Amino acid sequence: MSDEANRTTTDSTVIPGLDLDAFEAWLQEHHPQLLAGPLSASLIAGGRSNLTYAIDGGVGPWVLRRPPLGHVQKTAHDMAREFRVLSALQPTAVPVPRTVLFIDDPAAGVEMPFYLMERVDGVALKLRSDNRLFTVDQLVSLSEELATTLATLHSVDPASVGLEDFGKADGFVERQLVRWGRQYEGSRNRDIPDLDALQGELAERIPTTMYTSIVHGDFRLDNALVSNDESGMPHIAAVLDWEMATLGDSFTDLGLFGLYWNLSNFADMPESVVATSVFEEDGYPSFDRVVEVYAKAAGIEVPDLSWYLAFAAFKLAVILEGIHFRFQAGQTVGDGFDRIGSLVAPLARAGRTYLSRKA
Repeated sequence: MSDEANRTTTDSTVIPGLDLDAFEAWLQEHHPQLLAGPLSASLIAGGRSNLTYAIDGGVGPWVLRRPPLGHVQKTAHDMAREFRVLSALQPTAVPVPRTVLFIDDPAAGVEMPFYLMERVDGVALKLRSDNRLFTVDQLVSLSEELATTLATLHSVDPASVGLEDFGKADGFVERQLVRWGRQYEGSRNRDIPDLDALQGELAERIPTTMYTSIVHGDFRLDNALVSNDESGMPHIAAVLDWEMATLGDSFTDLGLFGLYWNLSNFADMPESVVATSVFEEDGYPSFDRVVEVYAKAAGIEVPDLSWYLAFAAFKLAVILEGIHFRFQAGQTVGDGFDRIGSLVAPLARAGRTYLSRKA
């Protein structure tokens, strides 16, 4: 989140979603020990959901996370849950930023609950051009480290970090289908036959859950920050965007990981809209190799993931349809939202293709 290229700066003390003057005054009154000077803020561009800001002027460089403007559905964009899981994972081997403060007070400059965390130095591999920062061997090493990181997360005993009540693992997949179906209905504004069909096909083939754990809910390469260690070698410095974390079927994380990994290979995906750095011809390993590394690190056998990959396609399509809905209502901040809706139907078709391979 320290990537300067990903920031949209402003000279105003009032930027979309954040009244900086009010925030600084609130800190001065309630937590003056956190201030080192006048605050400044910049909107970190690229986010399609929660709004994320770089904050300077505190005792350390911070990131502020808040829900998007408008159309916030129940259970979506839950900052308290994200803050809780990040705080709980601090003592584990899962790399996460240090949490600073959770705030639920409209007088603090944000009309909704939000939180502060440390700003971790690093870059996110979002675009193909980002691969030029690394050698092929480094891209392979980062890929395998990310797979091992997911296995590490799934190996954390929820009770050992105070998250035994963070979700209900039993019936998780069934509830997820219902939840994302409701999200879809709440954002429905046009006909998407393949997405409707995918929803029905998923319901007909629900798999038996084999492993449960803490799940990230949006695990992918560009939700990780990469930094160089003391020897100059790149490593995974932090995993970000925990708003969907809960307890559930471990393979839902692996399915979404795989969906994003293969995103550049899907038919009819508009290249000008898809943002991914993962191209095997640039040196990334296949997702099959990523799964092998995960399985070895987790000490488990991974079954056919077709259903989980298809469910991931449905989930992502619904998320993007929600963003498209907010764009249509004029409730988005930043560039590129006008093209997000074009990804939904190709994702739905990709999901149906995954299921047809399983059939």
